[in-house]
This record gives sequence, C-alpha cells and structure tokens, in this order.
Amino acid sequence: MRFFLPLLLLISFIVNAQDNYPKNYFSNPLEIPTILAGTFAELRSNHFHSGLDIKTQQRTGLRVKASADGFVSRIKVSHFGYGKALYITHPNGYTTVYAHLQEFAPQIEAYVKKHQYEKESYEIELFPTPETLPVSKDSLVAFTGNTGGSAGPHLHYEIRDKEERPINPMLFGIDVKDSTNPVVESIFAYPINENSFINKSNSRQKLRLIPLKNNDYAVESIEAIGQIGFGIETFDRQDLAANSNGVYNIQTFVNGNKIYEIDFKRFSFDESQHINQLIDFEYYSTKKERIQKLFNKNNPLSILISNSDNGLLNIEDSTNNVYKIRVADYKNNESWVTINIKGSKNNITEPEKPKITPYLVKADQTTSLNKESVTVDFFKDTFYEDFYIDFDVKNDTLTLHDDIIPAMKNFNITFDVSKYSNEDKNKIYIARLVGYKNYPLYTYTKRKENALIASTKTLGKYSLATDTIKPSIKPINFKSDQWLSKYRYLKVKIDDEGSGISNYRATVNGKWILMEYDYKTKTLTYDFNDGVVTDTKNNLKVIVTDNVGNNSTLEALFYRK
Repeated sequence: MRFFLPLLLLISFIVNAQDNYPKNYFSNPLEIPTILAGTFAELRSNHFHSGLDIKTQQRTGLRVKASADGFVSRIKVSHFGYGKALYITHPNGYTTVYAHLQEFAPQIEAYVKKHQYEKESYEIELFPTPETLPVSKDSLVAFTGNTGGSAGPHLHYEIRDKEERPINPMLFGIDVKDSTNPVVESIFAYPINENSFINKSNSRQKLRLIPLKNNDYAVESIEAIGQIGFGIETFDRQDLAANSNGVYNIQTFVNGNKIYEIDFKRFSFDESQHINQLIDFEYYSTKKERIQKLFNKNNPLSILISNSDNGLLNIEDSTNNVYKIRVADYKNNESWVTINIKGSKNNITEPEKPKITPYLVKADQTTSLNKESVTVDFFKDTFYEDFYIDFDVKNDTLTLHDDIIPAMKNFNITFDVSKYSNEDKNKIYIARLVGYKNYPLYTYTKRKENALIASTKTLGKYSLATDTIKPSIKPINFKSDQWLSKYRYLKVKIDDEGSGISNYRATVNGKWILMEYDYKTKTLTYDFNDGVVTDTKNNLKVIVTDNVGNNSTLEALFYRK
C-alpha cells in the first residue's frame, strides 16, 4: 500500500528539512532589545560579515549573557579584528561567539590575565578544556565594549556549526523587528564580451531606476544583443534603526523562470575572500560603492545558486524579454525590479578594444615579472581571469596595474636591496603608495639577506621607503615623581610616523605589567587592580619598537600607598 503526502504538507516538510535549526535553544545575549547595526553576511571590505552587530545604546559595559549552557572553548585577545572575543561551545554542537568585549566576567577575566602574565603578552589565544570554564544559559560571561576593529560600541554575535561555518543567528530565533522593504539604490547592466552590447555600448551601463508606489521599481527599457548580465546596489533597514544593512536573499528571473540566487544563509570563512569577485571590484575600487553582480564568473562561493548560464542572459535579435529581480530581507519583506529588454542587431557598434600590454597574466599559470631590482611572482590561481597587466619599475618604484582586479590569494613582491649599505637596509621597508600624494603605507616586509619581500593581494604602486624616526611615548594622566595612590589606571600614548608600531613592553621595578593597547586612540592602559605594583616607589619603563626596529624608551617614577 502506498501513502501520498498532501502537496502542502510535503512542501512544508521539505522547507523544514532545509531549515532545521533549533528555534528556542539560544537566548538573546543582551538584556536590552535587539537592534542591529549590522546584519549577517552583509558586504564588508574583503569579507562577509559573519554575525549580527547588536547595538548597545552607544554604551560599553553592558552585561553579556551565555546564549545557552556550554563551556568556554576559546578566548582570543588581539589589538585588531575581534579585539577581546569569547567562544562558547554548546552540547548541541554549535558555538556562539561574542566579540569586541570590554572585559570578561570575573572568573574568565582572572583566567585570561593569569595566562597573559605568564606569557608576558596582551595578545593571547587560549583553548580551555570543557571542565575549566563551564557556563550556564543566561549567566554573565562578559561586558560589551569597543575593542579591536570595532567602529563604535556594540556586540558582535555569531553562531557557528561544527565545521566552524557562521550561520545567520536569526535562523535560530534571534528576533529583530523588521517590516521595512529593502531599498534598491541602483541597477547596472554588463555586456559580457566583445559581441555584447547594451544601448549601443560595449561597457558597463548604469540604468535609470524608477521607484513605484508599491515599493517596487521599474527600469527604463533597454536594447541589447549578445550575452549580458546585471548588477544591483541594495540594502535593508530594520524598524528601529537607520543603518543601511545587508539583505537576506536575491533572486533573478527571465520571462518567469528563476535563473540565479544569492542566499545569505551560511558561508565558510575560507570562501569569504571571494567577496571581491561577487562585487564589481573595479567600480568599488574607484567609486567605493558595492555593486553585487547577479551572475557568476569563476566564483566558487557556496551562496551562489545558478542555472547552466550562471545568471547570464543571451539576448537574440527581435526578441522581447522581461528580467526581474527579487530582493528580500529575513522577514520576507521584498522589493521587485522589472527590466524590459528588446533584442536588436541595430544595437551593434564598434566594440571597445581592451588595453594590451607586453605582460599577460594567465589565471591557471604561474607568472613572474622582473625589471631592474624588482621581481613580482603570481602563483597559479592568484586571479580569477586572464588579463594584461601594467608593469613597470622606475627609481625603486613599482607600478603594478591599478587596484581594480580582485585576487584570490597573495602574490610576492621582491626588492633587491644589495646596493644599499647595511645601515640603510635595516631602515628600509616596502610601502604601498596610496592617494594622489602617494602616501607610503607600510606593507608587512620580510628580510632575507639582500632581499625585501612583501606578500599582498593588492595591486597598485609600491616603493621602498625609509624610516629613521623613533616612536613617540607620552604620559597621558600622570607626570614623573607624582603620587598615584588614588589612580586606578596608568595611561600612555604611543605613536609612530613611519612604518608603524610593531611591539611594546612595559615594566614596573623590572616586573612586566599588562598594558592594553587601543590602536584607535593609540593608548596603552595599565590597571592597578592587577596587583603587580605593590611598592611605594616605582620605576615605570615603557619600550616601543616600530616595524624597522627603531625604538624609544619612557622612564618615569611614581609613588603609591
């Protein structure tokens, strides 16, 4: 005997199987309403946002709670990135992440500081055993802050699966008020090859967007021939915030048939680098606006779902086509864009000729370029596509195309510095020249005998720069020979005009002290509550070193009872 599920029940079963995340397992990590400054997988510089940025009412020090029972499985403290971050593993296999913290709960804070003092390092990464720091649901684990690469006070919150892949926390029932339709800012059309034309042009076209009364959009009709694709600038807003956040899903249709989808539900950190191939990287590099391409050209991102044509349209003569874009947020508020396309051979004109240089970089091959004292090594699969590169070297300055081509992985730039004296070699570094004034920006430089080597994913101009200036160190809240009995914190400002600060070390009476570094304010802060300073008369010594080895020392006396 056969049993047939009713159609609606079958569809419901399939949807639930695809969205099988526990809805009531994780509680909100804060005790205030959840209002977002950033959504999951929204587009950031060189990566997708891997969690939710929860607003903290422009304050720091709010209580952060464990979203479920579990144990602290990882703690990382760094100057940049997540700043102070806590990872909690739960019995159901998921891990929650809490980042940009001001400080940890007392027991965790003591555990971290113990290891920082043992290692004599502010930056540290720890992996406690399950028995070391167990936590219960809704227990205090930290306080919100603004550490690391945070642009303002907030809590960065993630949920990861067993493979360390971040998943949209809203799939687990983290709720946000949202009844607002996504906003479409602009639509672009792309001829894909030399035989493709849009409105008699063989280059990218910005189309005239027409807002409609029902929150949908129309685009002025276009004429086209050949293979074409489209791109979109879009964002979403939630009800209680004015932030322009990322959307949840984008789908495209041709004559009623779905041909492409971008599903921002889950991704892996390894593939996040491919964001620069998802967007029109050249447009972003020059205009600082992110156009999401609605077609796939050699992009392995798992969030891209396409048919055999990868989201592209093949427009034939004397045809009429209707192209639609559906943009949706997590609450399924949606906006539609409609584009009418007329196929016309009359649209053909002389195609733009690509710039050809003597140097062709093939994506599937290793390429080495050399001139004068500079060698550039591109390894296989550094780029997504073949292209002719601008390459030249004059007076120790390397011209390496414009930064308009996205790279999958790093390439090496090597400068031969054998002509320099040993003293000069120690003060030279490789700098990327940025802005119209060609400001030298330090690029991490390795030294190997008579060679300086930089590994980077950024094309552009590079040169050798010299740094002979020592870092500066200035007391902020005290003077030498001062009594500091009523002070809790000791603060010092450090800075470097050239290659940038590499490391620092602080001691009191020869004992290492933990000074937290905030690169945004260039401040080192010591907390007297650490209990290291116990003498009445104290000699503070702070040594700061830059990236080429220049160093400065501050010494000061202070007194405490």
